[in-house]
Amino acid sequence: MRILIVEDEIKLARLVKEVLEEELYQVELAFEGETGLDMALSGSFDLLILDIMLPGMSGLEICQELRQEKCNVPVLILTARDAVPDRVEGLDAGADDYLTKPFSFEELLARVRALSRRRLHAEDVGNPVLKLADLEVNLETHRVRRGGKLIDLTAKEYFLLEYLIRNAGRVLNRDQIISKVWKYDFDASSNVVDIYIHYLRNKIDGNSSTKLIQTLRGTGYSLRVD
Repeated sequence: MRILIVEDEIKLARLVKEVLEEELYQVELAFEGETGLDMALSGSFDLLILDIMLPGMSGLEICQELRQEKCNVPVLILTARDAVPDRVEGLDAGADDYLTKPFSFEELLARVRALSRRRLHAEDVGNPVLKLADLEVNLETHRVRRGGKLIDLTAKEYFLLEYLIRNAGRVLNRDQIISKVWKYDFDASSNVVDIYIHYLRNKIDGNSSTKLIQTLRGTGYSLRVD
């Protein structure tokens, strides 16, 4: 997930960038409004975090311009303006969420995750099939095919594969996989992820010369084409 932060407080922008990158997001920065708008209109970002008070043009003007250009990328307003009329103005300008300074990074990350889920759901409605090489995962029917052949998966195997293909190319560690697929904590010594990766690899890669499920020793797993 690629995130653009448009924020003229350079130290804050770099700190937020560092926090997001620790969560494996790809982050770029802009420190004034017009540059931020040009970057946002490139269409290569999955989320924008905008301050309101910016040199050149305000975050609200950026948001309004994006919506006029039919750019539907989610926008999170991040600002010190915390009055109710300011919040209303931001949301009416086309923002999807509004977070006031000072803020906790835990809340910022939670809001980023929520906007990410909302965006993925909107994309799923228009395109319910995710593909990588000859692998196809239908998000509506939960049917999985490799090379056109239907693959029978258990519910947990399917949700593990869905999480991997939604993050294709990205390395996911065991804690991330457990929190998203199992949604509760295992004992630190549990090897449940490794076991299910083994099951999934046998079904997805077993009969194919192209192996999609990759292991990065000491790091985690990735679904990708080398």
